[in-house]
Amino acid sequence: MFRLKTAVIALGLAALAACGSEPKSTTTTLMAPGTLSAAQYRAPGIPTNFGDRSPHDWDGRVPAAYPVHGIDAARYQGVINWRQAAAAGTRFAWLKATEGGDHIDPGYALNSGPARRAGVAVGAYHFYYFCRTPVEQAKWFIDRVDRHSGDLPPVLDIEWNHQSKTCKRRPDAATVRREMRIFLDLVTAHYGTSPVIYTTVDFWADNDLEHLGNYDFWLRSVAGHPSLKYPGTRWVFWQYSGTGIVPGVGGTVDLNAFAGSDAGWRRWFASRAQP
Repeated sequence: MFRLKTAVIALGLAALAACGSEPKSTTTTLMAPGTLSAAQYRAPGIPTNFGDRSPHDWDGRVPAAYPVHGIDAARYQGVINWRQAAAAGTRFAWLKATEGGDHIDPGYALNSGPARRAGVAVGAYHFYYFCRTPVEQAKWFIDRVDRHSGDLPPVLDIEWNHQSKTCKRRPDAATVRREMRIFLDLVTAHYGTSPVIYTTVDFWADNDLEHLGNYDFWLRSVAGHPSLKYPGTRWVFWQYSGTGIVPGVGGTVDLNAFAGSDAGWRRWFASRAQP
């Protein structure tokens, strides 16, 4: 099994090298959203320094019961004041870097360095596009996100994109998992740590991702605890809001919690950060 996997990675890396000329890139526009006051949007069940523009009651254990919180952001949040965000309790952040095989999000290049300097653990994520091959997409991500010792592992953000105007392809579950494994193996080989996988309730169920293998999952569940939406699933990160408000961050932002204690976070980070 190990030899087979090694051969697959080697073939994938060879394919990356053979991809030839660079595809034409599209860099999306950085937004400059207005700042909202977290104090004006206090919400039940979330950390006291954060707010939520669309709060609701919680089923199951509330997000504030977990001690370690972070955000994920993209161009929509503009340039972030990381010192303010860190002072409010932002411990980690994943920033969108790439999408498909030709899109670049400018937020990663602008925000990753200041986040590190503010003491926030930072990483990059790739948004998967089903009308590009996994090898093309791995190359696109690898060529644009440098290895950085001490950064969070990369993230594969994979979900059904119902709003896409350019790709209506919806593969069967076996094909989805096969494409995921190709992408994950190539990215693991490059960065020296396996990616975290972000996904949604419908995508998880449609593609039987519990059969994917031993990966750390980051699960979206904004209407209840992950144990209610993904019963029996071991999760590591929980995205509990898509309308959060955090000091230093323009507009609204996704809020996330780590599954364990503060000591558990330190152990996880030490074992999973990029070498």
